[in-house]
Amino acid sequence: MNHPWVVIPTYNEKENIEQMVKRLFALSLENLSVLIVDDNSPDGTAGIVKSLQAQFPRLHISVRDKKNGLGPAYIHGFTLSLSKGADSIVQMDADFSHDPHDVPRLLHALHDADLVIGSRYSHGISIINWPLRRLLISIFGNVYANIITGMPYKDVTGGFKAWRADTLKSMNIQSVHADGYGFQIAMNHRAWKMKKRIIEVPIIFTERR
Repeated sequence: MNHPWVVIPTYNEKENIEQMVKRLFALSLENLSVLIVDDNSPDGTAGIVKSLQAQFPRLHISVRDKKNGLGPAYIHGFTLSLSKGADSIVQMDADFSHDPHDVPRLLHALHDADLVIGSRYSHGISIINWPLRRLLISIFGNVYANIITGMPYKDVTGGFKAWRADTLKSMNIQSVHADGYGFQIAMNHRAWKMKKRIIEVPIIFTERR
């Protein structure tokens, strides 16, 4: 992928965002751009990002008026990235629950797929520091989603994924109105129904910093 973008929604991530940005650009991925979609965080997250833009010319930020949900934030970020020429997009969290060092792995896998899911469950359970109750809710949530939708994937609720730009362009993403886990399921399901090539790459998920 010649023009990869990473889209990260943020709300009150001042403790993490600077290190996340620096870790991503330290990956030395050619032509990498990073877009922060901030929901007008009262803790000054946007200001920190703006202060880093002189150091990282490919760092972008879009500040929305208010906190308006994860799904709309991603739709906004995808749309903006595509308009600026992204040929692939990685979506991830700012809180280091998603390891930035996995970004190249997801992008590499995208050469043979339209959507790559960073999967917590494709090789057993790869989650660190989650209480048992939350883990069980996640596992059964995925099982339930698979039963309802028919999708064959182990992790349809996770938010660490890589998309081909052409895939997103073909999906009419503006019509996706789900949020949270529902957004992740809806996007995966739409790609699956369109017979896109979807693969899972194992990741280790760590509870947010």
